[in-house]
This record gives sequence, C-alpha cells and structure tokens, in this order.
Amino acid sequence: MTPSLSLSASSERLPIGALLALAMTGFICIVTETLPAGLLPLISEGLAISPSMAGQMVTAYALGSVLAVIPMTIATRGWRRRNVLLLTIVGFLLFNSITALSSHFGVTLVARFFAGVAAGLAWSLLAGYARRMVAPHQQGRALALAMVGTPIALSLGVPLGTWLGGLMGWRTTFGLMSALTLGLIVWVLVKVPDYPPQAAHQRVSLGQVLTTPGVRPVLAVVISWMLAHNILYTYIAPFVAQAGLAARVDGVLLVFGVAALAGIWLTARLVEPLLRQTVLVSLATFAGVSVVFGFVGNLPLVIYLGVAVWGLSFGGAATLLQTALADAAGEGADVALSLNVVAWNSAIAASGVAGGVLLETWGAASFPWAMLVLIALSFALAWGARSHGFKPGARGAGKPAAVGH
Repeated sequence: MTPSLSLSASSERLPIGALLALAMTGFICIVTETLPAGLLPLISEGLAISPSMAGQMVTAYALGSVLAVIPMTIATRGWRRRNVLLLTIVGFLLFNSITALSSHFGVTLVARFFAGVAAGLAWSLLAGYARRMVAPHQQGRALALAMVGTPIALSLGVPLGTWLGGLMGWRTTFGLMSALTLGLIVWVLVKVPDYPPQAAHQRVSLGQVLTTPGVRPVLAVVISWMLAHNILYTYIAPFVAQAGLAARVDGVLLVFGVAALAGIWLTARLVEPLLRQTVLVSLATFAGVSVVFGFVGNLPLVIYLGVAVWGLSFGGAATLLQTALADAAGEGADVALSLNVVAWNSAIAASGVAGGVLLETWGAASFPWAMLVLIALSFALAWGARSHGFKPGARGAGKPAAVGH
C-alpha cells in the first residue's frame, strides 16, 4: 500500500514516516478505547466488580472524548502543533499506566476519562496535521495514510490485545500500550515536523464554524452514516448468529477489517479527483448491502460477501468526511474537526441505544432496514450539499484547498 500512497500527482513524495506516526497515534486511540471490551471478564475479576461495571471503562473513555474535545481544541490553538500532539501521547502514557497499576475502580474510571480526553484532542488534531504536512493536491492521500491506524486497530489490534490479556493478564496489556507510547514519543520527535500555532487573526469561533456553508451538511452525514454503520458493527454478533455464525464473529470482523484496509487504499486514489462521487458511491453501496442483508442475511456466504463489500465501502469514510469537512471549514478546520469527534462519538453512543431497542423489539433482522433508512438520509444530505460540503470535480479546483492548522 505504501508505494502507491507515496507519490503525488507531481511525483512529490509524501512524508511517509511522519504520517505513519500520526497513524500510530490513531491506532493507540482506538486500541485504548476498545481494549476493555475484550478483557471484561479478566478486569471484573481483577477489580472485584461485575462485567457490566467493567464495561463502564469504555463509557468513561467516550465521555472524556465528547466533553473535552471542543474546549481542549480551542484552548490549545495557540500552542505549537507538535507540543499538542506530544501532550496527547503523554496523556496515553500516563493514564494507561495508571489503569495498569490501579487497584481501585474509581481511580481506574478517572484514568479512563482522561485517556478519552487525550483521544478527543488527538482526533481533532490528526487530520489537520496531516493536511499541513503536504501540498493542497496531496492532502487527501496524506489523510488516508494518517487514518490507516484505525482499521488496523479494529481488525488486528483489539483481537491481539485480547489474546495477550489472556496470556499475560489485562494489566500487562495496558502496560504494553504505555510502552508503545514511549516509542511513539521518540518517533514523533524524530520524524514529525513542528508548526507554529494558527495566527490569532485566523482563528474562527465555534459559532462561525457552525455557520460556515457546507459544515453542517457534512456533520449531518457523519452522524447518519456512523449511526447506520455502528448499529450493525456494535451488534454484529446477534446479527450473524441468524446465519449460524455465532462462533465465527472474529472471522467476520477480520473480513471487515481487511476489506476496510482495501477501502482506505482505494480512497487514497479517489479522494483528490472524485471526493463527491466516492462518498455517494460508498453510501449507495452500503445501502445495497443493507437491502441484501434484509432479504437473505441468514445465509453464511451472503454474510461474508456482504461484510467484505461493507468494509470496502466504509474503509475510506473517515478520510472522505474529514477532508470534506476541513475543506468546507477553511481556517476553522481544527474546530470543525473537533465537532467531527463529537458527532462521531455521539453516533456511536446513539447506535448502542438504537440497536438495543431494535434488537429487543424486532430482533436483529430489523437492523438492515433501519440502516437503509439512515443511509438513504445520508445519501440525500450528501447529494444536496453540491455547492458546499461535497462539491463536484477535483478538490481545490479553481482555488487552493485550505490547509488545516
């Protein structure tokens, strides 16, 4: 994948080492967030709490991300960029270490909350940082590479962490996450360039960002698309159980993760010339998968093929949506991307509630039809945002693309 990403249209090389450092930061964000899900029995036994209480470690992390991302992003706009990036990584080092050592559940929850704060700030920073490293015509490809840590974490990182937890204990697993952050700090210092803060006269307020044409339609697509995606992803186990794959959930998720990696590679080639078309085709493809799952989602072969197509259509979603949002926001890109974190995590939280209601009321067979309604809404929003948000033609046609700060 790397060679195809490393060349721009004018044969300029992308700063691969620096962008992969950002990808590793995203990898640590995702694994730190989801690791407790695979270690719940071990954590509940180790802290003498119920599995449901142990599950609140994920809730505390998500809460920290949602509540802190906007104020933290605004508060650090006057800092040099690498200092902010290092702050987030040191946050993971500190709070994962506390999680590994703590024997008190209250202390553990506080550590998880502040690890979520670090993640929220990181997610608001990564896209703008990746865009700033390269020329405008390379920004989409740079962002695709910087986001590659997410599907790797979801497909490989979490299962590996769960396996290591069973082998060496859950505390050791969080300790290994801290060791990874130590290596990442050195990596960032060696490879990632520093940039000055955004000039005061260029800083855009939260209200101005929200009223910038194109920002709200993109955020609406983020919410509806991620809600549809996460209803199925969160409750994938009961859904595939209809096809007799209850014991093969790990294999199904592996298929999704590999396909999502392919989706990122494909998006890296399409985001610059065909961002709008790629968004619309991705949404239409997911809608088609939803229809197929609705009619024949009880067949194992259909599940595997459908999950592969779903992963392919979803892999580039973060790149596409963050690129469109940052382009629309211009000088307010950092604040807009912090709003993206809130929208994304809120959709994840809402999907847990919505999926649970659907499962209890109509069963897992209702998921595809609910997803279809949400994806149809996403498609309509993206289609309508032709003038601002999801513009036709190549990115930056007619004017330079905005660089995130």
